[in-house]
Amino acid sequence: MSDVKFFSGESVPLEMHKVRMVQRVNLLPVEERLKCMGEAGFNTFLLKNRDIFLDMLTDSGVNAMSENQYAAMMRADDSYAGSETFFRLEEALQDMFGMKYFLPAHQGRACENIIAQTLVKPKPKSVALMNYHFTTTKGHIIQNGGSVEELIGDDGFKIQSDEPFKGDIDIAKLNEAIKRLGKEKISFVRIEAGTNLIGGQPVSMRNMREVSRICRGENIKLIFDASLLADNLYFIKTREAEFKNTGLKEITREMGSLMDVIYFSARKLGSARGGGIVTSDDGMFAAMRELVPLYEGFLTYGGMSVREMEAMAVGLHETLDIDVISQTPIFVEAMCNELQAKGVPVVMPPGGLGCHLDAKQFCSHVPQKQYQAGALASALYITSGVRGMERGTLSEQRNEDGSEILAEMELVRLALPKRVFTLSQIKYTVDRVAWLFENRRLIGGLEFVEEPKVLRFFFGRLKPIGNWPEVLAQQFRKDFGESL
Repeated sequence: MSDVKFFSGESVPLEMHKVRMVQRVNLLPVEERLKCMGEAGFNTFLLKNRDIFLDMLTDSGVNAMSENQYAAMMRADDSYAGSETFFRLEEALQDMFGMKYFLPAHQGRACENIIAQTLVKPKPKSVALMNYHFTTTKGHIIQNGGSVEELIGDDGFKIQSDEPFKGDIDIAKLNEAIKRLGKEKISFVRIEAGTNLIGGQPVSMRNMREVSRICRGENIKLIFDASLLADNLYFIKTREAEFKNTGLKEITREMGSLMDVIYFSARKLGSARGGGIVTSDDGMFAAMRELVPLYEGFLTYGGMSVREMEAMAVGLHETLDIDVISQTPIFVEAMCNELQAKGVPVVMPPGGLGCHLDAKQFCSHVPQKQYQAGALASALYITSGVRGMERGTLSEQRNEDGSEILAEMELVRLALPKRVFTLSQIKYTVDRVAWLFENRRLIGGLEFVEEPKVLRFFFGRLKPIGNWPEVLAQQFRKDFGESL
């Protein structure tokens, strides 16, 4: 809440909610954390939640829901077809984006599958243009015979930048790609709000307008991934002067008018569990509608629990409340500022979703092919019990010839789900990251022992190169004594 000033002059993120239900967490000794990391194959995805102190892996499906969302779940209309719950959710989305049709799906990647099957062509191989890919988005496009080109501006790859909208599509690159490829070979253009893999960086409305103008002039479909819309809305309100006094619904309605298709994961947007696609395009709706019963479920539930659909409808309304959507960005900013003040390299300006550590600088002594970000995420769990997520080379997949694709950025994301962590927990995490940065030379590399071909970061297993995890744990015990 940026409008509240402290008499002390200190800048403190202020929660605009109170805690009414809690869940116990457990902090294991460092030796047990070392053992757990080994059992998980040095992949934080494979850790057991019981062994984690603060789970900053993701904001997907772990945001705190409001009392009104829990209350709404009790009125769910449990029907296979024609449920009133569906119509309430449909109305919430129509109100938010001003689009005619809603197709439900069980989560965001299910929407990506439907969109890719509808628009991606294998012969000749079509190309999806986007500001930056997300792992599952790219996976679905490739699985359906297409390919991806990224058109992010140069500032998108800069760890430190003054650019407030590092997620914007580079308009010159977009025009060049259309001219080079020809519009017939382009599956679609995709804008991702809060670009996940480059630090949760937002996209400006100015950029959306220009991309939409170009796509409509060329008759190319424009797809919008609104999963991280809440954070992006906050940044449009606070960083784009034109919208300082504009209502959030007015902003989302304009977004709806610019896009051909909007899809989202409600595990992020709406703080529930599910997903959906909205459009006003009759042809797109007819084509995608046929795939929903095939992959998801009937058209009025799409594989979702009606209880979650009720919670989603309320969560979408709450997304139009500035006090709700500000909570993650202001805590991310506070965390980034504290870490930067301690010399720790983080992505700046702060984005949404979470704080992003720059593993290339943090672990500059570790070769990139030894998965710097994966090693840093493992080291952080060992020294703190905090689980983060690797967002770098480990999250890529190899070329067809088996060669490694080295990521443009090597990040460790410390996600801050909405209304979940307290300020003291943020300060604890900052303290442990700062200690690890002081001892960063103890971190070594990783190598695969079990490598899936697709989405390897989810369930691949690795091992350390050398005994660096044991040395790191010993140094922690030396410095902290009996403290957990």
